[in-house]
Amino acid sequence: MKNHLLLCFVFCLTGGLQMVSAQTETAAIAAEWERAKAYTLEYLEAMTDEGYNWKPTPEVRTFAGQMLHLTDANFGLAAAAFGKESPVGRGENENAEDQSKENVIKLVTAGYDYVIEGIKGMNDADLNEKIKLFGQFEVTRRGALDKTFEHQTHHRGQTTLYLRLAGVKPPQEKLF
Repeated sequence: MKNHLLLCFVFCLTGGLQMVSAQTETAAIAAEWERAKAYTLEYLEAMTDEGYNWKPTPEVRTFAGQMLHLTDANFGLAAAAFGKESPVGRGENENAEDQSKENVIKLVTAGYDYVIEGIKGMNDADLNEKIKLFGQFEVTRRGALDKTFEHQTHHRGQTTLYLRLAGVKPPQEKLF
């Protein structure tokens, strides 16, 4: 009986490991972006309607401005990683006239969806191709996507203070 249970355990464990290792790099990257999107949407939902136009000091962006800047960069940096022209102009979202909660959520969602769909359209070999980012930095397509991910994480992190200063509890961190 013990040998039977051990065999079942090893079989299940091995099968599980094969399933994990069968995931492509692009699928794993897309999954991380799905997680980041969900986390960012929790931030957007947590902030009050009035809080979208609030900023802690005159020198910094509003909450909406931070999230829309994040979105512009998602479009621009990811488009470079994909070897395409961005479907939105530089600063187009950040300078949008309508920075209401509803519209910001719509624009930010579109930015994440653009990145996720673009990644899903790549294969693992594409990730290792070298490109010039901003016409001067030689990186791989994956490196450009990594910088894009780092950028959105940075700006979402900044908005943690916006939420706290507005009396809103930030969402629970989503590491997995």
